[in-house]
Amino acid sequence: MGRRAEREAVEQLLTQARAGRSGTLVLRGEAGIGKTALLEYARETAAPSGFRVESSVGAESETQFVFAGLHQLCAPLLGRADALPDPQQVALGVAFGLRAGAAPDRFLVGLAVLNLLAEVAEEGPLLCLVDDAQWLDEASAQVLAFVARRMSAERVALVFALRDSGAGDDHPFPGLPALRLEGLGETDAQALLAAAVRTPLDDGVRDRIVAEARGNPLALLELPRGAPPAQFAGGFERPDVLSVPRRIEDGFQRRSARLPAETQLLLLVAAADPTGDTALLWRAATHLGISPQAALPAEAGGLLEIGARVRFRHPLVRSAVYQAATAPDQRRAHRALADATDPQVDPDRRAWHRGQGVLGIDEEAAAELERSADRARSRGGLAAAAAFLQQAAELTPEPANRTRRALEAAHAKHEAGAPESALRLLTVAAAGPLDALQAARLKLLRAQVAFHTTRGSGVPEMLLDAARTLTPLDAALARETYLHALDAALVTGDSDRGVLDVAEAARAAPAPPGSPQPQDQLLDGLTKTLTSGYAAGALVLRHALEAFRDNLLTDAEPDRQSDRWLRLACRNALAILDDELLYLLASRNVQLAREAGALATLPDSLRFLSITSVLMGELARAGELATEATAITQATGGVQPRHAHIILSAWRGDQTETTALNAITAQDVAFSDESTEASMAQYAMAVLHNGLGNYPAAQDAAARAFESPELSLSNLVHFELIESAARAGQPERAVEAMKQLCSRARASGTPWALGMAARSQALTSTGSAAEDQYREAIAQLKHTRMGGYLARTHLVYGEWLRRERRRQDAREHLRTAHQLLSDMGAEAFAERAARELRATGEHPRKRTAQPTDSLTAHELHIARLVATGATSREVAAQLFLSPRTVEAHLRSIFRKLGITSRRQLRELPLP
Repeated sequence: MGRRAEREAVEQLLTQARAGRSGTLVLRGEAGIGKTALLEYARETAAPSGFRVESSVGAESETQFVFAGLHQLCAPLLGRADALPDPQQVALGVAFGLRAGAAPDRFLVGLAVLNLLAEVAEEGPLLCLVDDAQWLDEASAQVLAFVARRMSAERVALVFALRDSGAGDDHPFPGLPALRLEGLGETDAQALLAAAVRTPLDDGVRDRIVAEARGNPLALLELPRGAPPAQFAGGFERPDVLSVPRRIEDGFQRRSARLPAETQLLLLVAAADPTGDTALLWRAATHLGISPQAALPAEAGGLLEIGARVRFRHPLVRSAVYQAATAPDQRRAHRALADATDPQVDPDRRAWHRGQGVLGIDEEAAAELERSADRARSRGGLAAAAAFLQQAAELTPEPANRTRRALEAAHAKHEAGAPESALRLLTVAAAGPLDALQAARLKLLRAQVAFHTTRGSGVPEMLLDAARTLTPLDAALARETYLHALDAALVTGDSDRGVLDVAEAARAAPAPPGSPQPQDQLLDGLTKTLTSGYAAGALVLRHALEAFRDNLLTDAEPDRQSDRWLRLACRNALAILDDELLYLLASRNVQLAREAGALATLPDSLRFLSITSVLMGELARAGELATEATAITQATGGVQPRHAHIILSAWRGDQTETTALNAITAQDVAFSDESTEASMAQYAMAVLHNGLGNYPAAQDAAARAFESPELSLSNLVHFELIESAARAGQPERAVEAMKQLCSRARASGTPWALGMAARSQALTSTGSAAEDQYREAIAQLKHTRMGGYLARTHLVYGEWLRRERRRQDAREHLRTAHQLLSDMGAEAFAERAARELRATGEHPRKRTAQPTDSLTAHELHIARLVATGATSREVAAQLFLSPRTVEAHLRSIFRKLGITSRRQLRELPLP
């Protein structure tokens, strides 16, 4: 009764899914409010209309069993797994413990589940119900949230029911469509109460019950059951400050306490085992000497049902029974379950029950838990591994072993994204005894946690301290820690002096223990560049980046340790202004992340390649990459940096969007004013104002960006500062930056570096010297990938020629600049060229609208891939979508372009 609006929402979701538009609904509310009943309504409504219905139920004690909830949902569907691409089949098999293999990326498992659901839905619409989703293990929750966000055109409906935590949106599915269930209205509440209580009630008693239940349906059903009949005549319990769910739970406890002792113990065993395995329950009962008849009073009392599975009337019954039991009885139940669990079939659950059954310490149980942690890690379950290790540490009797396990648990907690838990475990480990290497690793982990949680200015020094301690103990780890310290100093935006201090300290790094790896050469190159000057370090940096390149291009198994530093290598390709290395490293970084399904790191790789594409003048491509990065970050629940979008909008000349994004970045507490993110926003503002011809504002923004050690090292801000200062009447500032850039260009020697140096000299020169330098700049830049800078160099040369009253020569370069800049979508710079052309007496042609202008960046990305001949399945695998979603986008693309086939799409010119 009641819940009309909620039922209509469920019906609408099912109608939408049946029509091929995937949908998700998150049901939220307190315990007993009717979430499970609404799930049952969805099941009853969907089944007769052709839906296949699969379900999963979270359990509080299951939260450390990696992919347990996901496996429960997907197990009946695995017959279709052979339709998935091989990497996805492998990922799913390893995640579910069905095959051996390297730990899969969590979001590659998500892509596999997405496509598995899509494959099943090809046979008919699919409804997936997940109850008590607040108790899903972390891996399952993340994968299901990812799947829900990436579904689009599948005949799939997902419904999650989760208990409110009272912490706003602090739940596993933020951002998904949600429906909060409130209490029943008074009329519906009275009707439900009348149906539940056959005894006639006084009006005052009825009103009191309704008032105290506050519309909670389970309370209306259960509170009267726990009250003696005499209370119906004169009142209903005393006023209480307990919440309604807590009062319901207390009622269940009172009811179970009235049962025979043997029945209570059987209930406790059932409550301690979340699997609902009937055979396991009876095996455990046999170990305790409990007869099958002991279940009858619990079933008669409506607390438990034992059939194909063991089911409690409500999750609150389970928690009420478990919490009411004494600690010795809880341990007895877990020991019985451990003895009843097959160590070959389910060793992890046996280890967990055994650990829960221990009083005090037990090395054998701790060792079993440690082995379970290893198995969980091999399936990609970092959070599960951390939980097993934490419990193992608590049970370990020998201090040195306890320290070792606590330290390993802390590392696992950090990797799983639980920094507070990691720090608590480090406190346990610090109690010792610690050997020298363990003490050094403890320092390193504290620093790593601080870097990821605060990005504070003190982090580089913490990393340096760890590196110094590691130096005589583990040379390879010490060198990596020095490199991490340098990276942290650049990223945190500390002063140039702070970065130099870290670089000076890094000179004490030990020699590599074997043949230098690319990351070893990168450390040496950065250290030399920062301490001895750009000219001294540029060649060492180049050799390091070439080592990364060679490592990527070999056919051998890639060096994953080097891959961890690939993004830093990309940033240093900017530092030496090598466009070929920059493009290759940035492209391969994206390719490796795609192939590994590493969706946690792919967005950053996409953003960097997006910025690289902007500099190359491929603004449409940059938009596709930035849009994909945003969509994946949204699907994985990560933090959304904005630097790729703000740099793109600045080069496009979109003043409204660039200014808005800059304001948002300035107000975002996640990024300090000194952070690289904030400095990139200032760089973008400098580009924007240079495009608009507002040179004083461009100079101010460039000067602020120049204070960033990382941006200053990258040279990008030099270009904007020199152009704006020269045009804003600040030649001395322009010349200062130009001299530094020219010195670096000579050390680099690449056409990009030499071309930008010549351009900068021209901007600060006059007469024939300026003309020679402009010509040299264009000649050099023609041999690079940097189309954006080539177009802008034609622009500034044309402007100079017009001021020299050489209109005919000016028109040639301004016309070229206008054409290039218009085609790439750099509207502000193109308009600047148009103004100059009009001043020469020529009216520039307006850019002709193209059919592809109507496509979104996401659609353009799909169109570009399909135009290369890729199938829908291949495009889906690359973009982490389902083939059906790709087909839906393709239909929209065809409609917008007025075409009907892939062949026609291949014939269209795409920007």
